[in-house]
Amino acid sequence: MGKLTIFDHPLIQHKLTCLRDENTDVKIFRECVDELSSLMAYEITRDVPVAEKRVRTPLGREVVGRYIDGLTLGVVPILRAGLGMIHGILQIVPMAPVGHIGIYRDPETLQPHDYYCKLPKDSDQRTLIVVDPMLATGGSAVAAIDFIKKRGAKRIKFNCILAAPEGLAALEHAHPDVDIYCAALDEKLNDHGYILPGLGDAGDRLFGTK
Repeated sequence: MGKLTIFDHPLIQHKLTCLRDENTDVKIFRECVDELSSLMAYEITRDVPVAEKRVRTPLGREVVGRYIDGLTLGVVPILRAGLGMIHGILQIVPMAPVGHIGIYRDPETLQPHDYYCKLPKDSDQRTLIVVDPMLATGGSAVAAIDFIKKRGAKRIKFNCILAAPEGLAALEHAHPDVDIYCAALDEKLNDHGYILPGLGDAGDRLFGTK
């Protein structure tokens, strides 16, 4: 069964408050998403498998240390807002390859389709961290993980900044094996599908299109 982790670290909550503020401009918003993503990445990667490596220190002593194997991780942002979280995560795990997935819904059938999906090589051997700032209705997250699993991925984590109870319930129901990480679980969705109290449209605020 997957687990839910809500970060209550003071630094993460400080950055989140900056993101919620309607007066935060595009530059600061991007920087806060970047920094917040780095902070969350520490906990998300806590259980990443490590290998032993023997090294020699400048004092001529040999020690057996631990390192993260290059085939361990992959990061997959859901386009477009998920792109804003990539740089922060890569600051912590720069060796991780980055895939991309884009989702749209057919206006007639309302069924989700992937218009673009490029995953890291050997995704079936990696832990893939799927990232999107907002888990609102859960539709995009559920669909993205559906498509990723169909391409062979077996170990998946989902990382967002804010989650609504509706989206959390939908994702947990559809993919009970996926661990979910967020900085806050907010109150609810409004009639237009926005998280309340939320932080607005993350994509628009990241890319200056609001």
